[in-house]
Amino acid sequence: MKSLENAPRIYVGTYAQYNSGSLFGKWFELSEYDSYHEFINACLVYHSQEPGGSPELMFQDWEHIPGALICEYKLDERAFDYFNTVAQLDAVTQDAFQCYCEHISCWPGNKNDIDTQLEEFQACYQGYFGNENNPRLAFAYQYLEETGLLDGLPKIVESYFDYEAFTRDLFLEGYCELNGHVFSDY
Repeated sequence: MKSLENAPRIYVGTYAQYNSGSLFGKWFELSEYDSYHEFINACLVYHSQEPGGSPELMFQDWEHIPGALICEYKLDERAFDYFNTVAQLDAVTQDAFQCYCEHISCWPGNKNDIDTQLEEFQACYQGYFGNENNPRLAFAYQYLEETGLLDGLPKIVESYFDYEAFTRDLFLEGYCELNGHVFSDY
């Protein structure tokens, strides 16, 4: 995995330690591992002195990992595919892709492989408008300009156009906005 600016990491302990009142464990930087299995093996080796032989890993804390990929007892095996994919994206697109995966497409629950997920994201991502006071309105202005919907109208008629109502209707059916990112519904 390529190193990320906000590299994902997990504090890994065991249930036996936790149940005996100890939070003994270690932060594991996922960028140091090439695969899910390599990471799990490193965790098991680290906790190999656990009484009983086979430690039951407990992910007690994590950073920079989407919630759909992790819980206290499991890291999704496709997490490394996700991290390798987002490492190739710029920061704004990383944020948009995470929003898309978590709130629109519900990945990894939708069973897409990461390449299909990225293709679907790229097909519906319209851009980032979060620098504006009203991202939806900013998108609507861009949409009107790109589609030429108001082209050819006399300026007097165009001045009566209700941009706010058009924006509302645009986002009722066809588009959604999350954290300044705009996505089409198709």
